[in-house]
Amino acid sequence: MSIAATSLQAYDQLRVTSNPSLTIKEKKRKCAICRTEFRTFSSLVKWCSPEHGAEVAMRALEKKRAREAKEVRQADRARREKLKTRSDWMKEAQSAFNAWVKERDFDLPCVSCGRHHNGAYHAGHYLSVGARPDLRFEPLNVWKQCAPCNLYLSGNLVLYRQELVRRIGLAKVEWLEGPHESKKLTVEDLREIVKTYRARAREMKRSRNA
Repeated sequence: MSIAATSLQAYDQLRVTSNPSLTIKEKKRKCAICRTEFRTFSSLVKWCSPEHGAEVAMRALEKKRAREAKEVRQADRARREKLKTRSDWMKEAQSAFNAWVKERDFDLPCVSCGRHHNGAYHAGHYLSVGARPDLRFEPLNVWKQCAPCNLYLSGNLVLYRQELVRRIGLAKVEWLEGPHESKKLTVEDLREIVKTYRARAREMKRSRNA
């Protein structure tokens, strides 16, 4: 690279000295590495020395490699998504939704027992997915819940309902408990859920950490 840089500058000088009729003039430029001002006849030269020319070349190569690696990752992701089944998308949508619930309720205690603790928290459904799949992604039906209440006390539903009435009111709790139209979510529906709740969770986390 240093040889090429030196040769390019030498070539410019040769053109001017061998043919005085040429109107090429030296231009002031700033080195891309150290920002030192230098003069050159070529607009292609962006470095003040062969050493910095080599560094410019290395940076360009690193950018090219990073761009190519990104393109490979994007192609791999697109290929994997094409292979995903509806069941795969359902799991991903549930994961994104649950992460948003826990971020939304970050400062709240367990919805059932009211404890703050250092153990694991889940996104606990008041009305279970098995019994009421139509409320799987209903925000009023899912709240941050400690692992013991969710796993070992079957949701601790008596206390869950009491706290839910306090948080959202009896009318909304009774609405949850009432009939709802069942809709089979398509893959496109699930994709949109993933996109929406991941974005919401990121925004909440960003605001919380600001």
